Amino acid sequence: MKHTYNTKGTCSKKIDFDIEDNKIYNVSYTGGCNGNLKAIAKLVEGEEVDKVIEKLKGITCGPRDTSCGDQLAKALEEIKVKAG
Repeated sequence: MKHTYNTKGTCSKKIDFDIEDNKIYNVSYTGGCNGNLKAIAKLVEGEEVDKVIEKLKGITCGPRDTSCGDQLAKALEEIKVKAG
């Protein structure tokens, strides 16, 4: 299932991704640090949702209290809450 999450507090503006069988695929960020965000997308490809949340939740960027990785974790948590 395709999902879009509008980020808050980061250089990236949104994250698009798919979740199939509780695994994340096709992560794509709009805006932000292109190379770093491509790396995040590649590293989480095919990983279980809970594992991605565990790894990325709470990561900060500079003086911000969030990061593009943390925003992905928040998006995944939000989907989990809605699902159930």
